[in-house]
Amino acid sequence: MTIQKLIDWRKRHVSDRQFTLVLSFLVGFFAAVAAFVLHKMINLIEDLLTDGFTASSFNWLYLVFPVIGIFLTSLFVRYVVRDNISHGITRILYAISSKQSRLKKHNCWSSLFSSALTIGFGGSVGAEAPIVLTGSAIGSNLGQLFNLDKRTLMLLVGCGASAAIAGIFKAPIAGLVFTLEVLMIDLTMASLLPILIASVTATCFTYIFAGSESLFSFQLEGDWAVERIPASILLGVACGLVSLYFIRTMTFCENIFGKLKSRPYAKLLLGGLVLSGLIFLFPSLYGEGYSSINILLNGDTENEWSKILNNSFFYGQGNLLLVYLALVIATKVFATSATNGGGGVGGTFAPSLFVGAFSGFLFARLWNINEIGAYVPERNFALLGMAGVMAGVMHAPLTGIFLIAEITGGYGLFIPLMIVSISSYLTIIIFEPHSIYGMRLAREGKLITHHTDKSVLTLMSLDSVINKENVSVSPDMDLGMLVNAISRSRNSFIPVLDDAGNLLGEIDITRSRHVLFRTELYHHFKVRQLMVPPKAILGVNDPMEDVMETFESADALNLPVVASDGHLIGYINRTRMYAMYRKLVSEFSTE
Repeated sequence: MTIQKLIDWRKRHVSDRQFTLVLSFLVGFFAAVAAFVLHKMINLIEDLLTDGFTASSFNWLYLVFPVIGIFLTSLFVRYVVRDNISHGITRILYAISSKQSRLKKHNCWSSLFSSALTIGFGGSVGAEAPIVLTGSAIGSNLGQLFNLDKRTLMLLVGCGASAAIAGIFKAPIAGLVFTLEVLMIDLTMASLLPILIASVTATCFTYIFAGSESLFSFQLEGDWAVERIPASILLGVACGLVSLYFIRTMTFCENIFGKLKSRPYAKLLLGGLVLSGLIFLFPSLYGEGYSSINILLNGDTENEWSKILNNSFFYGQGNLLLVYLALVIATKVFATSATNGGGGVGGTFAPSLFVGAFSGFLFARLWNINEIGAYVPERNFALLGMAGVMAGVMHAPLTGIFLIAEITGGYGLFIPLMIVSISSYLTIIIFEPHSIYGMRLAREGKLITHHTDKSVLTLMSLDSVINKENVSVSPDMDLGMLVNAISRSRNSFIPVLDDAGNLLGEIDITRSRHVLFRTELYHHFKVRQLMVPPKAILGVNDPMEDVMETFESADALNLPVVASDGHLIGYINRTRMYAMYRKLVSEFSTE
């Protein structure tokens, strides 16, 4: 009752626009708190487990910790959360397209604890997707609490995602761009200010909570030179190909674990064995891997870069550094897939940064060894590789550019950042039209895009335009009983169904008038003699874009919708469908 009084008071004294700005501030604050808490939990668990590990030898506990982490996470998800919380950013996209931007309440906290367990114990995934899901859920649930409309809910979901990225990396512009590129929230004057408020608020509170230290430290090595443009372009192409490998391999591994969906312990065993084995061989795969990235970004000598070999069988063999880097790049995607497939919770944001840094450094070292062109600074190219692989995996070149520039202060590399990110993006779209987050939904026609018409069709619910109240007849009914059924119908057609409710055909009343008014034929004609096949049949899971195209090609006013077994669900009226479409376009386009 108190909430309702607050809602009533707000409606009387605070405009919707003003209230949205207030909520965007709150979303930014809570997202910053969530990001701070998650990273504290991850660091605490990781420090407790790895304290005392010696750099000069391998550690058998690497074979144990990841399995325990996945097991504890699986128990937490199964018995406490009792819901699927994997693929955080994909779940946000699905909520926007199919759930009117409504995320469940537990999403405000469940991803924090589950991903802390997963990553702290060595899961080779990132904390960014769980935090983005948490921030978006906070925005969605605040909007639902105050009964806001679905357009405002979508905006608050975008505010939460933007605040999460801004809070994690202290990068407000990257948070804004991420929301526009990845979540496909349209940039209008109505959405720009709330998203910026959320991003800046999260960034400021993160500075208050965690200080001014960045996730990555970086010192630019030399000024950018025009002579390095060819190397930058080729690095972008290489990052695009690495991104393709990352996406395709991830999909392949997900399909394998998907076949074990009904066998959770088999998934845990397979995922745990693969993950722990890879981490034992390549300790750089432990957790998010940000410490390894910082080694590549800050090293000046071979001895400093060789620290990345610590805790592994490669320790002390600096001459094998490139081999180690190549093997880590190749195996990171398997470690990430094994983590999530085995029951862990985490995202692919950090893995894409990790693979990008390793790829950029390896590219630069090979370029310099072979003296292909002008010398390229290896740590600079490690930074550029982070932007390139992120741009390719996420199909978000602007996010890659601004995120890397902001989190490292690497604005001196702004031009090569753009070259690498754009080259990578142009390479990956040749093979994969959608990002790793959107490809699952795109296959089902449930992905929101910046194309207004297609976005509106995605947001439209097929169920909302189906008329399920139709008078039907059986094929053996005589003409007299058919006329009686027609008198009770409000449509110009009558579906003909068998005893199981399956559609056999339909009676077109306008084409049957020559028989309907001849009473002497009432007991001589059967329905089956008059029924005709429908002009087209719609499936219950057909995307709205396909439904529109079917209506156009069939030139029909009404079309039946049937289930996979042929059972009639109802009819869609073309006029009603287009009326709803025009209404949604109007709402979607209103600033």
